[in-house]
Amino acid sequence: MRLLHTLVAAIALLGSVFALPASAQSDYPNKPIKWIVPYPPGGTTDLLARIMGQWLSQRLGQQVIIENRAGGGNNIGTEMAARAPADGYTIHLVNPANAINATLYPKLPFNYLEDMVPIGGIVRVPNVMTVTKNFPAKTVAEFIDYGKKHPGKINMASSGAGTSVHLSGELFKFMTGIDMKHIPYKGAGPAITDLISGQVDVLFDNMPSIIGHIRAGSVRALGVTTAQRSPALPDVPAVAETVPGYEASAWFGAAAPKGTPAAAIERLNREFNAALADPGMKAKLADLGGVPIPGTPEQFWDIHRMETEKWAKIVKFSGARVD
Repeated sequence: MRLLHTLVAAIALLGSVFALPASAQSDYPNKPIKWIVPYPPGGTTDLLARIMGQWLSQRLGQQVIIENRAGGGNNIGTEMAARAPADGYTIHLVNPANAINATLYPKLPFNYLEDMVPIGGIVRVPNVMTVTKNFPAKTVAEFIDYGKKHPGKINMASSGAGTSVHLSGELFKFMTGIDMKHIPYKGAGPAITDLISGQVDVLFDNMPSIIGHIRAGSVRALGVTTAQRSPALPDVPAVAETVPGYEASAWFGAAAPKGTPAAAIERLNREFNAALADPGMKAKLADLGGVPIPGTPEQFWDIHRMETEKWAKIVKFSGARVD
C-alpha cells in the first residue's frame, strides 16, 4: 500500500513538472517580439513587416520590434534569425530571396527549409517593370527594341543579388535576348532613389514599395510581372502581353527558428490570419497591390517549397551566380 502511495505521489510530481512548460507558454507573449527584416527600411519587406507588426503589437499586447539587418543578398538577416533562440521571441520576414538563394549561392551557412519553421503567409504581389521618367521607351515593346539597339547600355537596378527583383529582370533578359547591366543595391529604398534621379534605367521592383512613386509620376511603369494585369494598376499592361509566357511574382510571410514552441507558432498564425481577414487590413494591402495568402503554417511552407523549385530553374537557365 505504501508503495502504491509512493507511486501515485511520484506520478503527480512528474505531472506537475511536465505541466510547467505548457503553463509557462500559456501567457505567450510576455515580452517584446523581435521581427528580423533582412533589408534596410523603405522596401516591400520592411513595409509589410511594419504594417503587420503594428497589428500584432495591438493584438498581442506586446511590442513587435522591427530590426532591419541588411546585406549579403538577404543572408545576413536570415542567418541571424536561423541562429536566434527558438523561444518564440524572434521571427523572420520570409521573402522570395529565401527560396532563390538556395540555388543562387553554392554554399550557405543554413538550410532555410530545415532550420526554420513556418508561421504563415502574408501576401503575394506583382513586381513592376519601372523606368526612370525620362527613359526613351514608353512601352515594353519599345524597351526591347531600345535594348537590342543599345546592348549593355541599360542599367538594371535591383534590391540585391538573388532577390525576386533581380531574377525578374534576369528572366526578362533571357526571354527577350537583350543585354542589361545588373546594378545591385542593399534594398529597394536606395535602388528607387537612384531610379528617380536617373542614375539607373529600369527596376523590376515589388509593387508595394514602388506603387506610390508610380502614382506620383516620379517614375513610369511599363508592365506588371504577373500573367494578368493588377487591379492596383489597371492601366499598366502585363509584361506577358508583349513577352508571352513571362511571369514572376513576390510572396511574403513569416517564420521562426526551428524548435520554436508550437504554442507560439499557433498564436502567431492565428493573429496573422485574423489580420488578413480584417477589412481594413485587406484594403490597405490591396492598395499596395497585395493579395493575402492566409492559411496554416504547412500551407505557407508548401508555397515556399514550390517557389524554391521554380526559382532554381530560373537561376540555372539565367546563369545567375553569387559566390
